[in-house]
Amino acid sequence: MIFQRALRREMAAAAGTSFTVLFSVSVTWTLIGILGKAAGGKVDSGDVLALIMFATINYLPTILILTSFISVLMVVTRSYRDSEMVVWFASGLSLTRWIWPVLSFGIPMVLLTGALSLVAAPWAKEKSSEYVERFAKREDLQKVSPGQFRESASANRIFFVEGVAGDTSVVHNVFVNTVDERGTAVIVAREGVISTGAKGERYLVLKNGRRYQGVPGQSDFQTMEFESYSMRVASQSQELDPDSDTDAIPTMALFADTSTSGRAELLSRIASPLTCLLLVLLAIPLGFVNPRAGSSANLIIALLIFFSYNNLVKLMEGVVQGGKISFALGWWPLHLVTALVVLAMFAWRLNLNHPYHPLAMLAAMKRSRNGADNKAVSP
Repeated sequence: MIFQRALRREMAAAAGTSFTVLFSVSVTWTLIGILGKAAGGKVDSGDVLALIMFATINYLPTILILTSFISVLMVVTRSYRDSEMVVWFASGLSLTRWIWPVLSFGIPMVLLTGALSLVAAPWAKEKSSEYVERFAKREDLQKVSPGQFRESASANRIFFVEGVAGDTSVVHNVFVNTVDERGTAVIVAREGVISTGAKGERYLVLKNGRRYQGVPGQSDFQTMEFESYSMRVASQSQELDPDSDTDAIPTMALFADTSTSGRAELLSRIASPLTCLLLVLLAIPLGFVNPRAGSSANLIIALLIFFSYNNLVKLMEGVVQGGKISFALGWWPLHLVTALVVLAMFAWRLNLNHPYHPLAMLAAMKRSRNGADNKAVSP
């Protein structure tokens, strides 16, 4: 019990460090991407924090899987490096005695990964899509931020406003550049608002401004002043699209979805907790390291295994989505092969520690030969 408690504390400390590093990298990467979209006018600047939170929730299952794998691997590797495993095996204890302490740490991580993958991540993707879609369906003038040029949805107008009133639909010092079949027109006004006509049509009403049509210096150049000037803006449905993406569909509804895309998404969600469990167990035999050598090689191998496993899951997801195999035949073979690899690694490590294993006998012969040489050299 003392050993198990100490082992769990050490794995929890390693998990805290690993999670902090991975989470910080993920949030930084997400922040850069979303700020780029906000600067490009694809999302509202006021929604940046919410979108970062939703994107981070999407990454959490992957972060937890890698955190669990690295934490167990680091603890096992440290035990080999500090020669604690030599004492462990010399006491007649087997490597399999590590399974239960590791599972007591790993099972809560597996359950949390499953909850995030099956419940939280689809909800976050759904909310993120709603934020982006809601901004895309806003009127052109409502999308404009003070001090920024913004292109209209019809791509024939460019807006610029200097300030916004308390109501976001009212702006001050408006600049509009319009290109149509009659040429280029530039309009400047003190104020602009969005109004609705009798039949529901939408208009941009500019007040107290000027309109310039044509090229300055030519005979057809026109200048006019106005108190109120209305221009029709593209009307868009303000209702959100009920047909959400497959990755935003709740898991319970996804079980009833028989399409190939729905089956592929379900395969991906189920794979997350299974991957976490198998990699946690794989870390026990994989953590072997020569005490005289460095431990960085194990970490590199672990990262290669993690990314290879994830890529294979994505490959199976694509195969199911393409309709080449059914979901019933696609979700389990990869995890079964991984489980067999885990068993094979345990068997290899257990036989390696057996006194009659060829490598163990070779090491014993080498030690006896070195002892004989030392006796021959000593007086």
